Amino acid sequence: MLRPVRGRLAPSPTGHLHLGNIWAFLLCWLGVRSQGGRLVLRMEDIDPERSRQAYADDIMRDLEWLGIDWDEGPDCGGPYAPYTQSERLDRYAEVIERLTAEGLTFPCFCTRKELRSLASAPHVGEAGPAYPGTCLHLTQDQREARRAAGRAPALRLHGTCETIAFTDRIRGPISTCWQECGGDFPIRRSDGVIAYQLAVAVDDVDQRITQVVRGDDILHCTPRQLYIHQLLDAPAPEYAHVPLVLDAGGERLAKRHKHFEIRALRQGGARAQAIIGDLAHRAGLAPAGTTCTPQDLVHGFTFDAIPKAPIVLEHDIEERLTRMV
Repeated sequence: MLRPVRGRLAPSPTGHLHLGNIWAFLLCWLGVRSQGGRLVLRMEDIDPERSRQAYADDIMRDLEWLGIDWDEGPDCGGPYAPYTQSERLDRYAEVIERLTAEGLTFPCFCTRKELRSLASAPHVGEAGPAYPGTCLHLTQDQREARRAAGRAPALRLHGTCETIAFTDRIRGPISTCWQECGGDFPIRRSDGVIAYQLAVAVDDVDQRITQVVRGDDILHCTPRQLYIHQLLDAPAPEYAHVPLVLDAGGERLAKRHKHFEIRALRQGGARAQAIIGDLAHRAGLAPAGTTCTPQDLVHGFTFDAIPKAPIVLEHDIEERLTRMV
């Protein structure tokens, strides 16, 4: 039996949206709307130091201006509320308690600096150094001694699977072993903050997400999240990892690229339809120079048209968007 299509826009309110965010959000929106599904807006404000309500408000304002809407979210509620991670801490604690009771977690007293310095921790690309199991088999006395010395532990999830495989809508079949995706990973930081991997996976399970569209810089995280789905006896969503948007120098867009922020483009005179049309052209969905709304692109949308190579913006992209009418 086919599950109803449910996708999610999951911004972190730690800054303003830029063109790279909207590239992934537009494709996510089209993937859901073209199948008659429902879209969730989820604020991933799990980082208490950087998250701000003002950013969350601006994110919703930018999305609405661009014509990217949602059916459930922090502003309108829904059957799987709350849709803000900071309001779901009790749920994450419940899952951690379950995984711990099943013997799948262990305290880790290693610092990042210590792990980087270990020769036995080979680097595995975006996932970083593979965890070498340093604290996995510590005795209770050894753990207490470290706590007595003032070392606060993170909590890691121990992997009991050898290989995780899935088929990505953009990248095709992917298979990776546990060490290749970083090995045993933290689900709660040493300061008590819930780790991204756990929060995202639990949210996707609880909110019945069936389709995840996001940048391929997150591809290395997917096996970890799939593993959590398995442990929670939940069906996995379908994934589509889209290429990143780069500036003219080949650097990945980030929140420090202020001139690529949607609000900066809007203030500079760019129209929403020009931004959507330009991104649609780069996705292989519209001719160059097109101005359109997201709704104009729904009919006939397919992930097959999306390129696999990174999207490189031109030096004069802001000026070009402003000229499009």
